[in-house]
Amino acid sequence: MSVETTTPETPQVAQQTSLTTAAARNLATTTKSAPQMQEITSRWLLKVLPWVQAAGGAYRVNRRLTYTVGDGRVEFIKTGSEVRVIPQELGELALLRGFEDEEVLAALADRCEQRDFGPGEVLAERGEHADRIYLIAHGKINQIGTGKYGDETVVSVLGDGDRFGEHAVLDPAAVWEFTAKTVTAGTVLSLPRRDFEQIRENSPALREHLEAFLALPLQAQNERGEAEIAMSAGHHGEYQLPGAFVDYELKPREYELSVAQTILKVHTRVADLYNQPMNQIEHQLRLTIEALRERQEHELVNNPEFGLLNNAEFSQRIQTHSGPPTPDDLDELLNRRRDPDYLLAHPRTIAAIGRELNARGLYPHHVDLGGQQVPAWRGVPILPCNKIPISKENTSSILVIRTGEDNQGVIGLHQTGIPDEYQPSLSVRFMGIDEKAIISYLVSAYYSAAILVPDAVGVLENVEIAHGRR
Repeated sequence: MSVETTTPETPQVAQQTSLTTAAARNLATTTKSAPQMQEITSRWLLKVLPWVQAAGGAYRVNRRLTYTVGDGRVEFIKTGSEVRVIPQELGELALLRGFEDEEVLAALADRCEQRDFGPGEVLAERGEHADRIYLIAHGKINQIGTGKYGDETVVSVLGDGDRFGEHAVLDPAAVWEFTAKTVTAGTVLSLPRRDFEQIRENSPALREHLEAFLALPLQAQNERGEAEIAMSAGHHGEYQLPGAFVDYELKPREYELSVAQTILKVHTRVADLYNQPMNQIEHQLRLTIEALRERQEHELVNNPEFGLLNNAEFSQRIQTHSGPPTPDDLDELLNRRRDPDYLLAHPRTIAAIGRELNARGLYPHHVDLGGQQVPAWRGVPILPCNKIPISKENTSSILVIRTGEDNQGVIGLHQTGIPDEYQPSLSVRFMGIDEKAIISYLVSAYYSAAILVPDAVGVLENVEIAHGRR
């Protein structure tokens, strides 16, 4: 019996009848974009600041004489769960301002007692005997007073680095004028009056310093702490008018221009052979300048010498009432200064503001700013600035600024007309070609910022921006 077998037919391969697209692209000119860059942001701060020419490389801010009474923040060091005040930081207390005996300051720091607290605890009760200074290392505390009609009202919100009760160590009969109630968990250090008195008795230098402090004459000041200008109003007849003059600070602050620099390097072969259809050096320079401008805005916010966050006065910093950025917090931030122009916040913080407004059935209005619609609160534009840092605890800050020299606000500083200027206050200098045939250009941007009066900048601190908090 025979069996027939069949062999499967080999599939026929279609014969190419035209040029493939892959081969054709070898002869075609590809349509391409210019080099793109993700780091570029809107940089609103650079846009809204009025830029002032600092011809001498520095800008001096002359102000009326202000009396400083020791209103800075106290700093701490933390080792595990133990918190200790830095001894020199006790000089931020008004009664110890200018006292430099490090041994005595260290002894006072050693006497500070640590207390960890939870939310809702009462640290001091209004009307009770006050016998210690409280230094807040971490957390938020409400100072609660009594309103006109006997109801409780929050007088102030204290946060990290604040303190209260300085009068308690100098006056044995002192009483608390408010109730101090914790809002969050945290840590305070307290210095009892008995320990303070023991160290004072054993330190002639401290006794002498405190005697001089208590003997200081009361200077005539206005509510801003400036030297008062004597005047009279509402008088009749031949009234003896007081003489007056405006006293100035003897050592006004000067802001020097800062610099951001980099060296741009391009190989001559790239510049010679690959310059069409796009100029390689031009696009390398464009992206380098974009990165410099991003760094410039970062410095204007965070630089320790002139950055807005670090140079805002402590008296112009406030704490949120509950954590998230509520309409009440924004209102307090705006109402503490005259003619605010802009609010600046990280984009995630702006999203948190939107959530809080939505939760209350509110919708922010929008205003036109340079042809763009931006959200606003009470008519003040809220501008994104991703240079404002976010902490690992998901907290950030909101800045409010008033701008312009005529308005005694914040100004940007630069110097135009510099050698090899490519953009205002930005120069590009040819540095030569090295032995490896690499062209070098020095790219430099000069800038700074000045706060003309303290209330030109305000900061809402410790703003919680995490989702889901109510």
